[in-house]
Amino acid sequence: MKSKRVLSIDVMRGLTLFLMLFVNDLYVPGVPAWLTHRPADFDGMGLADWVFPGFLFMVGMAVPFAIRNRIKKGDSNIRIFYHILIRTISLLIIGVLMLNVERLNAELTRIPKYLWAILTYLAIFMIWNDYPESRKKLALILKSIGAIVLVALVAVFRSGTREETTWLVTGWWGILGLIGWGYLVTSLTYLWLKDNLPATGLLLLGFVFLNVLAMLGKLEFLSFAKPVFGVVIDGNVPSLVMAGLFFSLLLRRLKSNPRRFVISATVLGLLTLLAGFVLRNWFIISKIIGTPSWAMICNGISILLFVLLYMLIDINDRVKWTKLFNIAGQNSLTTYLAPNVLYYSIWLSGLPVFFYKQSGYSLLVVAGSVGWSVLMIIFANLLSRWGIRLKL
Repeated sequence: MKSKRVLSIDVMRGLTLFLMLFVNDLYVPGVPAWLTHRPADFDGMGLADWVFPGFLFMVGMAVPFAIRNRIKKGDSNIRIFYHILIRTISLLIIGVLMLNVERLNAELTRIPKYLWAILTYLAIFMIWNDYPESRKKLALILKSIGAIVLVALVAVFRSGTREETTWLVTGWWGILGLIGWGYLVTSLTYLWLKDNLPATGLLLLGFVFLNVLAMLGKLEFLSFAKPVFGVVIDGNVPSLVMAGLFFSLLLRRLKSNPRRFVISATVLGLLTLLAGFVLRNWFIISKIIGTPSWAMICNGISILLFVLLYMLIDINDRVKWTKLFNIAGQNSLTTYLAPNVLYYSIWLSGLPVFFYKQSGYSLLVVAGSVGWSVLMIIFANLLSRWGIRLKL
């Protein structure tokens, strides 16, 4: 390899993030079904059903690099554990807040839904922004203001009806919450096992087996823990992130022999795909249900796509086309969250920015969503240059 950094990891993370922005903006009637999420009881998947597990796979691939960097800086295992825990809690908090926006009852909360959402996201950026070391006092002031605003917004939040008023719910934890649980399991695994590839592989298979048991209804005796730890107990999300960890360790082990990695990963990717289709005999392919067949097929796709990108970028040095995705991959959290501020601001103002969605022409709808996704990556990059960049 020409550099110590595996560029294909940033590029594939950026590619999956770009596609997440695309499918999130695309979800309207009239677009090709193969681009969208399939219903829960549908045995199959569209592009949108792979995108998020593809990102989870890349979360797992990045974990060893992040933890090794902390070890090189002299961080102890206790300090790293503390960082993992704080980062997980942060992802869970933001995930739950995002999940509850659509539940808000503006009349009971006495704040318009879109305004509540905008203020929440602004507070999130104030609290979790990556401030320069030279601006510690300013950082403390802005973080404090953000925390006060966020606590106030959470305190006044109400959903439901006047007769049955409810507050925030954890639900399925939201996208960032799922990332948080997967990150927690995978990071603790690596902190414990380090580069032990066989043990990591066995733990990965263990989560696949947990997913099978959950689908068969064999884990009901753990129902008392599911309101909090259900994502881990079900095994589905951890199996997606753990797969990324396993292949990151395989890449590290074979870094001096890229050709061998490509062959090994390709074979394992094809076997993973095959396993997913074999499991289809008992479990339909469903993202919403979270079946093991869907998870294995998604992991197979992620593995083979990463191998392709690794060959193009890190072996053959074809990097000119990767700039946009590389930017997104290195600034993923800001790129994912910043567009939401614009969404809610546009909806609050009533400006016809998303005219392409009402055009009735599938090609224009798709092209509009592609353009929006590109603009959002550029927007997040500009924010980063202006010193606005989330870091958990």
